[in-house]
Amino acid sequence: MMKRIIWSLALIFTTISLFSQNRVGDFQFALITDTHIGGSTAAEDLRNTVKDINANDSLSFVIISGDVTEFGSDAEFLLARQILDSLNKPWYIIPGNHDTKWSESGGNSFRKVFGAETFAFTHGSFLFIGTNSGPNMRMGPGQIPRENVVWLDSLIKNTGNNEPRIVYINHYPQNEELNNWYEAIDRLKTRNIQLTLCGHGHVNKQFANEGIPSLMCRSNLRAREEVGAYNIMHVIGDTIFTASVRYSSVKTLSPWASVNMQNHLFSEEKNTYPRPDFSVNKEYPGVREVWRVQEKSDVGCGLANAKRLVITSNTDGYIKAYRVKDGNLKWQYPTRAKIYGTPIVSGSRVIETASDGKVYALSIRTGRNLWTFDAQQRIVASPVIDEGQVFITGSGGKCYSLSLNDGKVLWCNNEIKGFVETIPLVYKGMLLFGTWDNRFYALDIKSGRTLWIWQNGYSNRMLSPAACVPVAVNNRIFIVAPDRKMACLDAGSGKLIWHSDLQGNTVRESMGISEDSTLIYAKTMDGNIIGISASAMEGKIDWKAEGNIGYDIAPSVIKERDGLIFVASDKGFVYAFERKTGKLTWVHRISSCLINQVLPVTGKKVYCTTMDGVITLLGQAKKH
Repeated sequence: MMKRIIWSLALIFTTISLFSQNRVGDFQFALITDTHIGGSTAAEDLRNTVKDINANDSLSFVIISGDVTEFGSDAEFLLARQILDSLNKPWYIIPGNHDTKWSESGGNSFRKVFGAETFAFTHGSFLFIGTNSGPNMRMGPGQIPRENVVWLDSLIKNTGNNEPRIVYINHYPQNEELNNWYEAIDRLKTRNIQLTLCGHGHVNKQFANEGIPSLMCRSNLRAREEVGAYNIMHVIGDTIFTASVRYSSVKTLSPWASVNMQNHLFSEEKNTYPRPDFSVNKEYPGVREVWRVQEKSDVGCGLANAKRLVITSNTDGYIKAYRVKDGNLKWQYPTRAKIYGTPIVSGSRVIETASDGKVYALSIRTGRNLWTFDAQQRIVASPVIDEGQVFITGSGGKCYSLSLNDGKVLWCNNEIKGFVETIPLVYKGMLLFGTWDNRFYALDIKSGRTLWIWQNGYSNRMLSPAACVPVAVNNRIFIVAPDRKMACLDAGSGKLIWHSDLQGNTVRESMGISEDSTLIYAKTMDGNIIGISASAMEGKIDWKAEGNIGYDIAPSVIKERDGLIFVASDKGFVYAFERKTGKLTWVHRISSCLINQVLPVTGKKVYCTTMDGVITLLGQAKKH
């Protein structure tokens, strides 16, 4: 993979150096976005668009700017590829949030089907650059993956200050809808960025982001119209850029936007723009980062504590062990796929899953491979261990029990509907997990037999109880979901005890359980932290934190340790609340991006990982 990336960058740099020899004054191209393959008319609408583009000899190339699919499934990606392969012109594609958030393959299938999740090519005097927008697997604001930022950095460093002229494409507009919009903007402004293009909003809109002209383009879907539509972009005389809606095989409308293409000399501008604010760290000087590691890729999982080591994984496919003492890398093990499962430790072994379906057992001390199992399905869920069994849930309808000792299959249940994303729970001899098919399962851990299935009654699978990590106590199971309610199930039968909106407190996918098991914690979408009685016959709120963290939808697990409740946010903050009083004890901001999980070893020692590749240990500041 790395050799292919290096070769591709070398080819791009060579092309950039030669662009001035191939200036093109006038040209047109098509921009297609938000095709949402998997929707009712999506495939037909895209076929009509492809046919229409093929009949237009004036178009030089095609850009597809994300939300290619509705749910990011392998079948949807393959159908989209099949249709797009009919294009008789060069085409370039990037994913959007629908392709990456609900991806049963953790985004691996997009790269496999389309070759990459970024692009860069020159046409005339222009360099077109496209990157992924995220969010990747974890619900939250959009985020350009860390590996895309590193790739963009390399590209920009080998691009001239004034030439070529850059057009940047991302599915999202370049503003705070992306957690790290500034990572791209700040780099592009060091060069001759002249225009950004995006989709996501399903409407045509002309605006500016930090002085950069920007165009948002309509969806390819027909919606309430008779046919779908896309945009034809026209560069006139190397100076004027227009956008016009084209209804497939029907008509082209007059331009709805016109942009003067020019060098804005951003390197000389005096304007300042908002950037993420880390000043809160000065307000709580008692907390510091003892050590910090910045990966070159996203980290989409939590950590496992192995005494002198902490172990985590990244989307570049590496399982890594860091020394607790100083954060230095002890060992790393390469896989060939993105990883989103949180590793788990048992004895001298660590178990991890990769999104290509491989399960790895490694030596904690050395990272040596002890055994590997191929589940023959995508895996984005985390492994679980109980009494010598390793439980593996996947995206292809299978749940396995493997021997911790040698990885041999003890049983397999192949009747699971929908893919699994969560960290399953073992409780009273049952393996418990939700799926992205509106189901919640209880399997017998000895035989793998399905004991019961709870269905939430929705037909929209995006309301599934799949991303939350369930908790259980008092023979009850508690789950939260995007329907903004908490459900309480009888553990023995799976029957619903109550399903509540908690008096208007709109929960989503973030929850946890108190150390004494009397409260079920949940984070509301408007940033309140509440505690629900674990024994009441209804959704009764018994505790509430004195503090509001603002709108937040990160699915991170809420943890309590030594009288402190730790809450992670989708904007890089960690909050600590006092259990006894609900008062906010401290806040620390690690990043501008979503925090996956917090792992409090004690109330004064907390490990964290962020989606943009930060691994850190929070601890008490040294006294001077």
